[in-house]
Amino acid sequence: MPVSEMISVEEARERILSFFSRLEPVRVPLLKALGQAIAEDIAAPFDVPPLDNTAMDGYAVRHEDTDGATQASPRELRVVADLAAGYILDTPVGAGEAVRIMTGAPMPPGADAIVPFEETDEPLRGPNEAPTRGDQVRVFKAAKRHANVRFRGEDLREGQVIMAAGRVVRPSEIGVLASMGLNEVPVYRRPVVAILSTGDEITEPGQPLKPGRIYDANAYSVAALVRAYGGVPKLLGIAKDTVEDLTAKIREGFDADMIVTSAGVSRGDFDVVKDVLAREGAIDFWTVRMKPGKPLAFGAFTPDGRKVPHLGLPGNPVSSMVSFELFGRPAMFKMLGRDDWERQIVRAVTRDQVRNTDGRRFFARCIVTKGEDGRFYADLTGPQGSGILTSMSAANGLTVIPEDLPVAHPGDEIDVMLLD
Repeated sequence: MPVSEMISVEEARERILSFFSRLEPVRVPLLKALGQAIAEDIAAPFDVPPLDNTAMDGYAVRHEDTDGATQASPRELRVVADLAAGYILDTPVGAGEAVRIMTGAPMPPGADAIVPFEETDEPLRGPNEAPTRGDQVRVFKAAKRHANVRFRGEDLREGQVIMAAGRVVRPSEIGVLASMGLNEVPVYRRPVVAILSTGDEITEPGQPLKPGRIYDANAYSVAALVRAYGGVPKLLGIAKDTVEDLTAKIREGFDADMIVTSAGVSRGDFDVVKDVLAREGAIDFWTVRMKPGKPLAFGAFTPDGRKVPHLGLPGNPVSSMVSFELFGRPAMFKMLGRDDWERQIVRAVTRDQVRNTDGRRFFARCIVTKGEDGRFYADLTGPQGSGILTSMSAANGLTVIPEDLPVAHPGDEIDVMLLD
């Protein structure tokens, strides 16, 4: 297939993903694993909880000693000990005895139920301070066997796989891993993405802006996406519109897992990215049937026989962000060992007319809300020019208007890809 032939979004993504594989496993501190995929099965090293323990503050008793207890006819038990969480009582609880116990404390031997304080005369004695505690406790409600007891291993059993390879670490997984005493986790390494802007008209933020120049929004937008999706951005700066300068800058990114450039992939006199790509590596394709984002160069540089995939984004800022969302994000997720890169797509009623006149898939920026009728509604963020970056800032979704649909009228139901 000629590299100049325009291809579908699906084919472009499939061809891009074929260049990537999971990165090597590394061990990282527990909190740094957040958002990454587990690289190997993790098994529980012991039972959780490690011992039978109480689920409530109360009294550990033999359940038969409370049989028939009522408010009018309580059962009176002798309090033989106090037990706080983190301590163990070796002395068995005998007939007619009770142990005052705090939540999480191991069950003392002989006891098989917990009577909550609320079902005893404990609240009637005033604050829980030593002088108010008695040697006797009255129980007002019969306890069933194993009432309010958490059993050893009811959460996890020793040797049980608690997280399979590929599972994404969320805050809840962090908690489970911490409960196992693990302070490091095997995960797939975060990809390093080198980011380069091109163009004589581009100025670094913070520098004086000369006439005819614009600030570099693309590098920072893409770097923020890389970081948000779990990667490590490496900013290479701005390359001038010459083969020599662009080549030198690109070579600075050869140690990255992917190189992303913006601009220089169209048909203009100074669009030299694809020329450098062809000389330093190979071009796979460079036009996609989508709007915004038709000019999209993809291929790989081949320093020292290695392959460093390259994604050449369009220069317009909206096109750049949408293209990275559709193609850069899946590539990053594949390197991270994640297969959940697909965004949720919902059916929404458009309140605006959405024109799609040139036979490309149209990703218009929109705001998705849920109506009182339970349906989703989509409102365009305003003018849809690919240079209007605020249209991305206002959006939480992208319309997915098919190539063969010239117009979606207000009231029509359309597909919308959710971004947030």
